[in-house]
Amino acid sequence: MDPQIGRAAFRIAFYLVFTAGILLLFLKPGTAEFGVTLLALLVGLIFVAAVILLLRRSSR
Repeated sequence: MDPQIGRAAFRIAFYLVFTAGILLLFLKPGTAEFGVTLLALLVGLIFVAAVILLLRRSSR
């Protein structure tokens, strides 16, 4: 994998996790917005893990 593509994917994933994490601090639990933001956070964390695994695998 090209290092620039990996770096861009990691930045996108980190942005998603960071913004969802910040939003969760201000939303009330039990609301629809909280649920959607929590789902976005989980998708972001899975994306971060996938990017890290792909980068480690391609660096070997």
